[in-house]
Amino acid sequence: MARYTGPRHRACRRARTPLCQSKRCPVDRRPYPPGQHGRGRIRESDYLIQLREKQKLRAMYGVLEKQFRRYYEEADRRPGVTGDHLLQLLEQRLDNIVWRAGFAATRPQARQLVNHGHFLVNGRKVDIPSYQVRPGDVITVKERSHDLLVIQHSIDTRDRVVPEWISVNDDQRRIEVLAHPRRDQIDTDINEQLIVELYSK
Repeated sequence: MARYTGPRHRACRRARTPLCQSKRCPVDRRPYPPGQHGRGRIRESDYLIQLREKQKLRAMYGVLEKQFRRYYEEADRRPGVTGDHLLQLLEQRLDNIVWRAGFAATRPQARQLVNHGHFLVNGRKVDIPSYQVRPGDVITVKERSHDLLVIQHSIDTRDRVVPEWISVNDDQRRIEVLAHPRRDQIDTDINEQLIVELYSK
């Protein structure tokens, strides 16, 4: 399983926004890119703006470049708006749905929980964070993991609204995917059109 293992907050400072979902992100104190020339950069090219948007989206979902390009190619093959399909594919990752449902505090934590085999999809164990969940799928916490402290703490301290396209039952530790997410239901602060322009050059 490939994932980014470098400095967590470097990407946050480069994107000038807290991508790590940490409450104590250094971007609040130093909202400029890392390095000795971080504050001195004034002129920004169109390419830099497009690249930053792509890197921001990649860092949010914890996806490396090769996998992200495959997501883009799949989105480009589908009829309709490519940017909307790209966000839809990323939102339908199993680790993201676990996070959206509030069973994990952050996406990296959700990824780890899935990778350790704590979740079942339609009664079968799935330990692949990038597994594409479809409408009608039911995600449950494995019987032995029902009382896992991490999951219980995440549910108790949930501070975000569960999206309309999934249904969550906290007591049964159950998530049901009701529909494909629409663009207006995805609260990600991303201009996906810039990413489409970058890849279509």
